Amino acid sequence: MTLDRLAARVRALPPIVADLLVVAVVGAFTTADAAVNEPGYRQADALTWALLVVSLAALACRRRWPVPVVCVTGAACAGWALHGHIGELLNLPVIVALYTVAVLGDRRRTLWTGAIAATVSGLVALKVGRDVVNPQGLPVLEMVWPLVPLLLGEVVRTRRELLAEYAARAARAEEDREREAARRVRQERVRVAREIHDILAHTVSAMTVQAGVALDALDAAPEVSRQAMTQVRASGKEAVRELRATLSVLRAAESTAPAPRLDQLDELVAGVEAGGVRVSLRRDTRGAALPAVVEATAYRIVQEALTNVVKHSAARQAAVSVTCEGGRLIVEVVDEGPPARPPAAPDAERGFGLIGMRERAVAVGGGVRHGPVPGGGFRVRAELPTEAAPPTTAAPPTTAGPPTEAGLPTEGAAP
Repeated sequence: MTLDRLAARVRALPPIVADLLVVAVVGAFTTADAAVNEPGYRQADALTWALLVVSLAALACRRRWPVPVVCVTGAACAGWALHGHIGELLNLPVIVALYTVAVLGDRRRTLWTGAIAATVSGLVALKVGRDVVNPQGLPVLEMVWPLVPLLLGEVVRTRRELLAEYAARAARAEEDREREAARRVRQERVRVAREIHDILAHTVSAMTVQAGVALDALDAAPEVSRQAMTQVRASGKEAVRELRATLSVLRAAESTAPAPRLDQLDELVAGVEAGGVRVSLRRDTRGAALPAVVEATAYRIVQEALTNVVKHSAARQAAVSVTCEGGRLIVEVVDEGPPARPPAAPDAERGFGLIGMRERAVAVGGGVRHGPVPGGGFRVRAELPTEAAPPTTAAPPTTAGPPTEAGLPTEGAAP
C-alpha cells in the first residue's frame, strides 16, 4: 500500500476517530521516550506523567483549537526540558500541533506561530544548557526544529488548495462544455425546424393553390388542369428532395446537400406564379461573390415571404427585389393586397414564418423589418451583410413594437 493510499484511508475516517488514532500513536512513542531517560538526568516521575497526560489530552482537540493546543503542548515540552528530561521524542506532541496549525490555517498565522515557537525554543535551550549528545550549536538547532512541521504543514495545505482549485476548474470546464453542447443542440434543432417549416409551408401552400386551379379547370380547361397537376407533382418532388437533404443532418455529422442560391429564385417565382400570383423579380448583385450562407438566407426569406403572400394575402401581384447596396444585400418582398389577419392577432395564431426570417437574418449578422405599407399591402425588408458574419444565437421573438418613421415595426418584431 502506497503512502497516498494510506493517507486517503486515514482522511476517510471520521475526524474524531482519526484524532484519537493520532493521539494513540503519538502517546505510544512519547510514553516510551519519557519512561527511559538518559543516565545522569532526572528520571520519570509524577510531574513527567502529568505533563504527558495534559499534552495528549490537548492533542485530541487540535482540529478545533489548533493555536491553544500548540501553547499547551509547547508548555509541556518546555516543562520536560526544564524539569531535566532529555529525549528525542518528547517534542512529538508539539510537532503534531504545529503541523496542524499550518495545515488548517493560513500563511500569516504560520509565520507568527513559527516566529514565536522558534524564539521560545531557543530561550528554553539557553536555560537548560548544552545537551550531552549535541554539545555544540544547541540553541540554534532548537530554534530550527519547530519550523520543520510548520513548513511541512504549509506545503500540504498549499497542495490541497491547488488540487481543490484544479478540481474546481475542471468542474467549471466540464459545465462549460455541457452548456456549449446543449447550446449547439438547441441551435441545430432550431435550424432543422426552420428548414422544415420553410420547405413545407412554401411547397404545401403552392400545391394547395395549384390543386385548386386544377380542380376548377378540370372540366372547362383540361389542359390548364393538366399543367397545374404537373406543377403539383414537380413541387412535391422538390419538397421531398429538400426534406431528405435537411433530415440527413440528423443522421450524419455534416450535411453535404447544396444550399439554395439566388440563381434558383427564378424557379421559386415560377412555382408561385403557377398558383395564380404574378411576381416580378429584380435581381442585381453587381457581380459580387456572396457567401453561400448569405445567399441561402436571402433565398429562404424570399421563399417565406412569398408563401405568406399565397397563404395570408388576397394579393394577386408581388414584387421581389434582391440588390446590393453599400456592402449589404437588400432583400425586399412587397405585395399589393391586405394581410388576412390583423396585426394584433394572438401569439398562438401568428405562426413561425416571420420569426424564422428574423432568426435567419440575425444568424448572419443582419436584420429584418416587416409591416403594412401605406395604401395597402405588406412589405418584408431584410438587410444582410455581403461578408459572412460569425453565427450567433438567435434571440427569442419579441412582440410587435411601434411603427418606425417608414411605417414598419422595429427590426425583428413579429406581427
